Amino acid sequence: MPVSRQHRPEIIQETTEKIVQIHQRLQAATRDRQRSYANVRRNPLEFQIGDRVMLKVSPRKVAYKLELPEELSSIHNTFHVSNLKKCLSDESLIIPLKELQLDDKLNFVEEPVEVMDREVNYI
Repeated sequence: MPVSRQHRPEIIQETTEKIVQIHQRLQAATRDRQRSYANVRRNPLEFQIGDRVMLKVSPRKVAYKLELPEELSSIHNTFHVSNLKKCLSDESLIIPLKELQLDDKLNFVEEPVEVMDREVNYI
């Protein structure tokens, strides 16, 4: 059954409204899915005085002020919480700070101790 010219604007308006409604529902569903995924992966971090933490160092982030040993007095002692991780370490595995070598950006400098093996490849 053909649509009269009078009814065309109504059909266009109705179709446009339905498209907007579908778009809004899709956006809401996407937000809900993303929110539920983020909530599952989120772990609240809480630290107590005396807790040991692993530290990832990066510039321009602040949140937690740490009491650092005297050997680390040259390091700024305030860190963003995202750079701290709970450390459940074995005390016997702790390396004394005086044995560590750090560059000016606080990257660990590794020095080879011994060559254990050698291999020569010929082409």
